[in-house]
Amino acid sequence: MSAFHSRRGPLPVSRHQYCFPPGALFCGPVLQPPAGPAGFPSPPPRLNRLWFVQNLIDDYKPQDLRKYGNLDKIPVNLQEVGTGYRSWFGVINWLSLGIFFAAIAFIYAKSSMMLISANELASNLSQRYEQLYAVLHGLETDLWIVIIAMSVFLAWGARRFLKQTSVYLLDFVVLDPDLEYMIDRDFFMQRSRDSGFFTDQALDFQEKILRRSGLGDHTYFPPGIVISPMDLSMQSARDEFLYVAGKCCDELFQKTGVDPSKIDLIVVNCSLFNPTPSLSAMIINRYKMRDNIRNYNLSGMGCSAGVISLDLAKDLLQVHGASNCLVISTENITQNWYHGNQRNLLLSNCLFRMGCAAVLLTNKPQYASRAKYELLHTVRVHHGASDESLEAVYQIEDPDNLIGVRLSKDLINVVSKTLRSNLTTLGPLILPISEQLKFFINLVQTKYLGFKNIPRYTPDFRKAVQHFCIHAGGRAVIDGLEQNLQLTPDDVLPSRATLNRVGNTSSSSIWYELSFIEYSARIKKGDRIWQIAFGSGMKCNSAIWKALRPIHDRSRDGFWALTGGDGLADDALEALARVHKHLAKIDSRKKPAGKAVN
Repeated sequence: MSAFHSRRGPLPVSRHQYCFPPGALFCGPVLQPPAGPAGFPSPPPRLNRLWFVQNLIDDYKPQDLRKYGNLDKIPVNLQEVGTGYRSWFGVINWLSLGIFFAAIAFIYAKSSMMLISANELASNLSQRYEQLYAVLHGLETDLWIVIIAMSVFLAWGARRFLKQTSVYLLDFVVLDPDLEYMIDRDFFMQRSRDSGFFTDQALDFQEKILRRSGLGDHTYFPPGIVISPMDLSMQSARDEFLYVAGKCCDELFQKTGVDPSKIDLIVVNCSLFNPTPSLSAMIINRYKMRDNIRNYNLSGMGCSAGVISLDLAKDLLQVHGASNCLVISTENITQNWYHGNQRNLLLSNCLFRMGCAAVLLTNKPQYASRAKYELLHTVRVHHGASDESLEAVYQIEDPDNLIGVRLSKDLINVVSKTLRSNLTTLGPLILPISEQLKFFINLVQTKYLGFKNIPRYTPDFRKAVQHFCIHAGGRAVIDGLEQNLQLTPDDVLPSRATLNRVGNTSSSSIWYELSFIEYSARIKKGDRIWQIAFGSGMKCNSAIWKALRPIHDRSRDGFWALTGGDGLADDALEALARVHKHLAKIDSRKKPAGKAVN
C-alpha cells in the first residue's frame, strides 16, 4: 500500500479507493447504491454514496432520483445571491465613471451660475444699455445650447461606461472524424483483448460498463489506439491533437471566411496533455499566424474548461477592441488510455472518446449581423478554498504506480454545494422577476420565519432558458440535473444524444450538444442557451447565449443521423423521434409541389 500527502497528512491508497480520470462523472444525483450484482462486491461503507457505481454497475432505477440528489438540504448563501446582482456592474471602470459624472456636475453648476448672472446683469442694465442687453440675451441662448449638448453627451457617456462590449459567436465546429476512426462496442472489446493488457475479469467488467454507459456504436478513438499495434507515444498524442484541432479549425475558417492571419487571440484548453511547446503554439505554427498574436493554454481544468475558456476570451475581448478570438476545447485520449486491471481506473476507457470543438468569437460590430449568438453571461464558482473541495478529486499514483484520480467520499456533498452556488449566482442574472420573488419569499419563510414544513423552492429555469447543454459526463450527470432543475426529456435530449453519439468528450461536449440543438432546427431568434459543466477543484461553470437569428445547421445531418440504438432509454428515443418528425415536416415544406405520378 502506498500513500500520498495532502494538507491533512498522508492519505492511504488502497484497493477500496475509487480512481477515475479527470472529468469522469463529476456530478449527478446523490444516489446510494445497493449491494452490487452477482460477481461484484458491494462498495465499502465509507464510499456507499458514490452514485456513479450504482448507475454504471447496477440496474438503473430512475425512481431513485426522487429520493436522492435533491438540492433542498443545502443552505442558501446570501452572499452568492448578491454576487449575481453585482455582476451586472462588474466591468464598470468606477474611477473613470466617477470623474465623468463629476465633470458633468461641474459644467451644469457653472452653466447655471452663468445663466443666473446673465439674467440679473441684463435686468439691471436693460434701461440704460439696450445694446448690452441684446448681447447678454444672446449669451443666455448659447448657454441653453451648451446644457442640451452636455445632456446628450451625458447620455452617451452613461451608455458607454455601463454597457459591456458585446461578444459574438461567429460560428463553431465540432469534430466529425474520418470513418476509419469510428468504433463500436465489439471493436472496443476486441481491441482490449488483442492488447494483452487486461485479464478476463477486467474485460468482463468493461463489457458490463459499456452496456450501461449510454454510449452508442458510432464513437471515435484516436489513431494511436485504433492502429495495431497501438502507439501511445508522445508523438502519437501530438498527432492526435493536430488531427482533431486542425480538422475543426480548417472547417471553421472555411465556414466563416476568416483568414487565420486575422486571429488576434487564441485560447486552447486540454486537461491531461500539456507538452512543450504548448498546444496553442502548435496551432500558431500550423496556420502561420501573426507574431503579435496573444495565446493562452489552459490545463488541469477538467470537463468545465470549455466554459472557462469562454470566460477568459470574454474578458480579453473587453480589453482588446476589434479583435477575433479562436477557442479550441479538446481532451487527449492517446496517453490517457489506462492499460491496467484496476476496475476503478477502467471506467475512463469505457466512457471517454475522441472529440474537439473550435469556436470563433469576436467583438467587431460589423460581424454582428453574421453572428449566430451573443454571449450574455458567464458564471464561475470555485470552492477550492475548502480542503474538502480541493481533495474531492485528486490525482495520485495507485499501488501499481499507474496515475489516476481519487474521488473522495465527500464528492457528492461538494458537487451539490458547488451546483447550488452556481445556480444561486446565475439566478438573478437570467430569471424573470416572478421567479425571483417566489425564491425570496420561500427563502424568508424557511430561513428567517422558521417554516420547516415548507420545501425549499427551486426556481423554474425553463422560464429563462429555452435550450440546455448539460455536460455529457455520464447518465447520472444528466439524470441528476434533469431531476434537480425539473427538466423534460426534450430538454436533456441534446446531452443524451451527445453521450450516445460521441461519448464523454470532456470540455467539448457542451459544443456537441449545441450542434445537436442546431441540427434539430428549434433555435429561434431571441432564444437563450445555457451551457453548464463541472470540473475538479471543485468548480461549476455556466455560460448563457442569446440567439441572434433562427438557426438550422444542415452541415451535420449525416453526423447526427447515427444517433440512437440501445444506448438510449425509451423516453430519450421518443424525444429523438419527435425531433425527426419535426425535421421531416420542415423538409416537406421546402419541397416544391409536383404533379402526381401514376
